Amino acid sequence: MPEWLLDLFSRYGYAAVFFGVFLENTGLPIPGETILLAGAALAHTGRLRLAAVIGTAIAGATLGDNLGFLIGRRGGRELLEKYGGRVGLTPARLREFDQFFERHGPKTVFAARFITGLRVVGAVLAGASGMRWRTFLVFNACGAVAWCTVIGFAGYALGQSWALLEVWIGRFGIAALVLVGALVAIWHLRRKK
Repeated sequence: MPEWLLDLFSRYGYAAVFFGVFLENTGLPIPGETILLAGAALAHTGRLRLAAVIGTAIAGATLGDNLGFLIGRRGGRELLEKYGGRVGLTPARLREFDQFFERHGPKTVFAARFITGLRVVGAVLAGASGMRWRTFLVFNACGAVAWCTVIGFAGYALGQSWALLEVWIGRFGIAALVLVGALVAIWHLRRKK
């Protein structure tokens, strides 16, 4: 395990898990998944308790995503409309995005939790799309419980083999991102027809 992670946990313990996951889920590019894995790996060695690591991560993920949702709801749409054209988000694409979230929003919120990159911006995009908060809350919380539990147990199970753990989690995130990209491309092509 990298020295910086060991130092982080020796100083802050469970707070490192909470704030790492919380900040990533608000939309900041913080390695929350790596911090959760490290906390679970340290539970394998007896330095932390696995149930507390997973519970702390669930709280951080749920609260962080709700703050990201609020950010998206309060100011995200205006920023997308004003500056989105610079990154290819034209008004027509924003309308397609809104239609996609109307049909698949709850599933997207749940699945985004497992996709590196999308996990960081998913809540902000959900808020900007106008999704109902109650719907978001339910699917976000379910996704948080599932993601934190899966990643926590993976970190715990492979706690003695940090290098292997990072490789497999990284591969899973990349594979999920490619799959989502392919599904979005297929959906976009079908819409054009």
